[in-house]
Amino acid sequence: MTREVWLKADGAVGDWEARKRRITAGLEAGVDWVLVDEADVARVRELGQVNVAAFTSEDADVIGEAEDDAAEADAYVVGKNGEGDGTVDLPSDFSGSADLTTLRRNDDVTGAYVRILGKEYEAFAEAAAETADYTFVVGEDWTIIPLENLIARIGEETTLVAGVTTAEEADTAFETLDIGADAVLLDSDDPDEIRRTVGVRDRAERETLDLEWAEVVEIAEAGAADRVCVDTGTLMDGDEGMLVGSMSRGLFFVYAETAESPYVASRPFRVNAGAVHAYIRTPGGGTKYLAELESGDEVQVVDVEGHTREAVVGRAKIERRPMFRLTAETDDGDRIDTLIQNAETIKVETEDGRTAITDVEAGDRVKVFTQEGGRHFGEQVEERIIEK
Repeated sequence: MTREVWLKADGAVGDWEARKRRITAGLEAGVDWVLVDEADVARVRELGQVNVAAFTSEDADVIGEAEDDAAEADAYVVGKNGEGDGTVDLPSDFSGSADLTTLRRNDDVTGAYVRILGKEYEAFAEAAAETADYTFVVGEDWTIIPLENLIARIGEETTLVAGVTTAEEADTAFETLDIGADAVLLDSDDPDEIRRTVGVRDRAERETLDLEWAEVVEIAEAGAADRVCVDTGTLMDGDEGMLVGSMSRGLFFVYAETAESPYVASRPFRVNAGAVHAYIRTPGGGTKYLAELESGDEVQVVDVEGHTREAVVGRAKIERRPMFRLTAETDDGDRIDTLIQNAETIKVETEDGRTAITDVEAGDRVKVFTQEGGRHFGEQVEERIIEK
């Protein structure tokens, strides 16, 4: 599921300068949408590239027909200053159809905004979700109970956007009922809180892989080969690296060059990944040959616990170097191998921790990632493919 962060920056935030500061912080952090009043759409377009949604009146006659295309929003939202936020009273026994007539009569209006002020407003949100592409639900005292109810009842009918004020609330919203809200609407001026919330979104979308141990059967000199250093635009942490190997069904965890060495300076943006023929894992479960990597490609960064994130390749540095052939056997008896440079600066994870490849011996156990199926143009396929 793709998660999104919407940033609330309407007139309730303050004057334009206050709204501008909030929006600018959101653009810098990487929010997906900004939700503003209709009059601010053109101003937001001038600040940068982002999806813009606009609050509009439920009784507006003309929506989405600005003189300049740049002043048109990507989506229009009703419910503010109406029944959706309690400005117009909603019957306490409401259980019928939401009176959001603009939502039904104008194709430009795709969102409904509802403050959950009581049980009747949960029913109102459910009714609005029957028509709305986006249903915003904002609680006054933030609790997960109304959100649980709405995820269970309307989670598949609409993009459910939960109102939050902190990254912690966003984390809970994304995890509620193990399904979570599709998006959050963040109401915060704090640039750090905005960045943290975007970070929560990114983590919610990332894979967590089950790494396992495999016993080294043999490590032997294999002559020289063309070796690839994957230099990224990202500084990696000390427990991070990438998954590489000669066989798609079994990839070895190789550390980034984050450790200081008496031989060379650390290169925390780099993984010395192996020979040109080898696979490297990419986001979404794909693979690429190391020889095919180019500037701008995405690769998957993995830590020793299997948590993943993405990194952009800055360059692939290919040089002739002496190599080892590393062969290991998994607990189910499958043998996998790879070619890896014969150098003290190349590290793998063993049961003793980070270990130079030059110190690895038969009988050691190293971290690997295994999966079924072969690869065709980097995609996993269900067919008979033999790798040896």
